[in-house]
Amino acid sequence: MAEPLNIVRYMSYIQSHWRWLAGSAVAAVVLAIGGSLLLPKEYTAKARIFIEPPAGSDPRSAMAVSPVYLEALKTYEEFALSDSLFLDAINRFHLRKRFGAKPIETMKRSILKVEVVRNTRILEIGTTLPDARAAHELAQFLAESTVALNQAAVLDSNRELTDSLEQQKREAKARLDAAERSWAEIVSNEPIDDLKAAIESGAEEREKVQDLVHDVQLELADNANRLLQASLPQVAEIRKEQAEASARLKELLKQLDEIEGRTSAGERLLGERSARRNRLDAERKAAQAALIAADERLAQVRGDIGYRGERLKIIDRGVVPERPSSPNLPLNAAAALLLGLFIPTAYLLLAVTYEDQKLNARRSSSYSRSL
Repeated sequence: MAEPLNIVRYMSYIQSHWRWLAGSAVAAVVLAIGGSLLLPKEYTAKARIFIEPPAGSDPRSAMAVSPVYLEALKTYEEFALSDSLFLDAINRFHLRKRFGAKPIETMKRSILKVEVVRNTRILEIGTTLPDARAAHELAQFLAESTVALNQAAVLDSNRELTDSLEQQKREAKARLDAAERSWAEIVSNEPIDDLKAAIESGAEEREKVQDLVHDVQLELADNANRLLQASLPQVAEIRKEQAEASARLKELLKQLDEIEGRTSAGERLLGERSARRNRLDAERKAAQAALIAADERLAQVRGDIGYRGERLKIIDRGVVPERPSSPNLPLNAAAALLLGLFIPTAYLLLAVTYEDQKLNARRSSSYSRSL
């Protein structure tokens, strides 16, 4: 039961000091209003940029905004927060005259605020300056420069990619030209049509000589049979014919060996030249395929240049602010009112608690003495 009684005591004690509480609140509000009126006014202008997905992307995936994608969009905050870009703005709008010799980092924190609006693809750029029109122009400049910076980055990326592909195409063209030159040289210096004709002619000649060899062999066999049946006067004549036939056979066999040698040498040379031709032809066709592939890849990339990377588009250039963002008179007055009531109330509660503790201590001491 002690707690409700204490609360009632607290409330009655505060009620008895209501004039002091009211005076404290009024004084705090008056001081806040006076201080706000004395502070220099600052105006905040905003510009908004829409981050469009790549033009060639699937519209369904563009609608599905994942947390990872939204986190990746914060990359574009760094475009707007670029130190070099802010330094250009300082020089363009002569901000050194307004802020003196403050470091760039301090000026950026007090002037510029950039953020991607939660769960959207909208980049918001806010600038705060004592001059409303200057704040608006600065926000516009930073938005336009951010878009231009993104376009330059995309163009540089595309240029690097196309330069790399063009270099690959030039290298493929050089390999094809070298293969074509080698092919032309081997066709000119190592013909195979004459070799094929010579081999075919040799085959025909070999067949003729083989036929002659067969005829002579038949003639020798016939002469051998005749010797068995010939009379003595005919033997000499037959042996003479055999000797002539043997000489012809020996000559024909020699011609046949020469033909075989020429044909074998021609076939070996034809095989070597054909192998070199096949190798160079394979290299030439591979170089042609590589050049065609590089050319198609380059054409595809050039056609896709306008569809690569997110595109930034200013959707709201903002307006010249008409109401200062700082000092916020209603907010300051409300905060001062709350503080003006809270601080004395807390002080009174502490005072009552302290008095109750002293009273309880005296009662305990009196009770102890009475025992």
